[in-house]
Amino acid sequence: MNNVLVLQCSPHVGGVSDSVANLFTKGMAEAGIEARTVALRDYAYSPCTGCGGCSRPPHKCILASRPLPGQNDACAQMDQAEEIFQMINEAQLVMISSPIYFYFLPAHFKALIDRTQRFWMLQGGEDRVPLPLSRAKPVLVAMTAGRRRGNLLFSGSLLSLKYFLAPLGAAVRETRLLRGLESIKDLHERPAVMAALHAWGHDWGHRLATENASYELTQPLPEAADKP
Repeated sequence: MNNVLVLQCSPHVGGVSDSVANLFTKGMAEAGIEARTVALRDYAYSPCTGCGGCSRPPHKCILASRPLPGQNDACAQMDQAEEIFQMINEAQLVMISSPIYFYFLPAHFKALIDRTQRFWMLQGGEDRVPLPLSRAKPVLVAMTAGRRRGNLLFSGSLLSLKYFLAPLGAAVRETRLLRGLESIKDLHERPAVMAALHAWGHDWGHRLATENASYELTQPLPEAADKP
């Protein structure tokens, strides 16, 4: 089992959350597992418009694989949200690394979260039967914030991730919630934190490499074989 997807969710290249993801993947690599790192900023997609089109069968998003707004010629960039959902579906383990901005996830990441509405509709909306945790795809979440205080600093984001992942057949299994990391310098001044992140990746890499993970693999999502 070595299909690991690491999502870098920051709009800032080479920032703190990117570094956190890199420490994790380096730990995994040393344990024999090569993860696939994907930066959401490299993918273009439109936010959900609330049109309700996905509420009816076949529960497709009208934005999927269409030209982005304002691009109608032959060289137009196409909406890529479904490509990301496909990668999440195909992965056996997902690691999400994101900064916190104003007590929440970055805008581009939130736009992707809103696009999972079609999966909720496909599975019955609020009447859907959630997977038990033991059968859900495991997701590891690292969040970094410059702010040092705030009892609810990560709470809203974790709740959104719970409902983002649920219709994708996944669930948060472990978290690393890090405060006071405004810059790379702040991270480098905390070698114990860096070592712990590296060890986190190594631990999961070792579990996967030795096939001693204690969770069950999930079944593919409906339409998993469809091309984006």
